[in-house]
Amino acid sequence: MRVRMGYVAMSMQLQNCSPSQTMTYAQFSKIKDRDAAIKKLERIARSNLENCLRLLKHNAGNDIHFFRLSSKLIPLANHPELSEWRYMNELREPLNSIADFIGKHEMRVDFHPDHFVVLNSKEPDILNMSLKTLHMHEALLRGMNIPAEHRCVMHIGGAYEDKEKALEQFIHNWGLIPVKYQKLVMLENDDTTFHLKDTLYLCEKLGIPLVFDYHHHLAYHEERDWEEDWIRILSTWEASPLPVKMHISSPRSEKEYRAHADKVNVQMFLEFLHAVKDSTDRIDCMIEAKMKDEALFTLMEELSGFPEIIILDGSTFEIV
Repeated sequence: MRVRMGYVAMSMQLQNCSPSQTMTYAQFSKIKDRDAAIKKLERIARSNLENCLRLLKHNAGNDIHFFRLSSKLIPLANHPELSEWRYMNELREPLNSIADFIGKHEMRVDFHPDHFVVLNSKEPDILNMSLKTLHMHEALLRGMNIPAEHRCVMHIGGAYEDKEKALEQFIHNWGLIPVKYQKLVMLENDDTTFHLKDTLYLCEKLGIPLVFDYHHHLAYHEERDWEEDWIRILSTWEASPLPVKMHISSPRSEKEYRAHADKVNVQMFLEFLHAVKDSTDRIDCMIEAKMKDEALFTLMEELSGFPEIIILDGSTFEIV
């Protein structure tokens, strides 16, 4: 089985390279000249995109082919008071540069919209704002010339004091979501509310790929067994043009089990890999660790010491 690893949004090695610089609406409102305020927003967004390209170049130089883009590239993109702002027109040049680089290096990139993007809410305003956020992500992917299918991993949403009704509300709302936004979505099991079987229920019913978060699953003590459902997880990816994706992280401590550690425990990861190595040819693993790319480099170095691991490049290996 071939495994390709990636990391999230920021590098610990590059200095002054945040792709998530922001501006609040309160700060925006204090600038009396509205055109000047929008120009400042555009400068921040352009800087974020330029830093994003720096990160992608850093990844290419280290043979990292899988990366989660920041969802904060364009500050205030969805704010209702800025509905006239055509940011995609103003940012075409840096987006084209990213598109050219990703295409040349054949990288897999995706997004993880923020927790306030909720598709199972009964509140029309919340659902509409969530759809506006998905629209922004779809527009950015289009601007980067990236096929949008299965590029936004999301949680199911809130339980709203009745988990079963919340799952059915997701199904109801799904019918209201335009197909082009449906195609963006992958669903992830969480560590407090919607466990693996809940997520499988929706993914199988609606044809959505399931991103298995191993750490979340272990933290959900009602549902620790996962091997019996692994083939079902794989089957949710059968119609996707992309390889199976999962998340890997380690608990900070036994007391803070749900919190992410700085790096990934190699023994924990190997235990998972040995359980699935004969079930599929490829898995893309997104590392969700506080130390970002440093966690990836450390994990690759540790894995190289095991005889069953064959290192292929800076982020890719095979387990035999």
